[in-house]
Amino acid sequence: MSDGTRSRAARERARKRRDWPVRVFRLGMEPGDDLSASTTVDERLAMMWPLAVEAWTLSGRTLPDYDRKNIPGRLIEMYRQNDVPPDDSASS
Repeated sequence: MSDGTRSRAARERARKRRDWPVRVFRLGMEPGDDLSASTTVDERLAMMWPLAVEAWTLSGRTLPDYDRKNIPGRLIEMYRQNDVPPDDSASS
């Protein structure tokens, strides 16, 4: 490859990079990951779905297919240090 061809290719790559959506921040001054101020709940859920599908695909497993009633899981109630758990004695 000649020097002229290389420099034309380099200029073309630089031209394409100008359109990249890049923002520069000082180390430690990056914005947080909280998108709630700039997106709706529906938009954030829509962002999550392609990520979930990709994760299942990369795992080599098939995407589960079951109705909501049969989703495996469990409810774990957690309390902050100063919160008082509900009084169960009233129901007995």
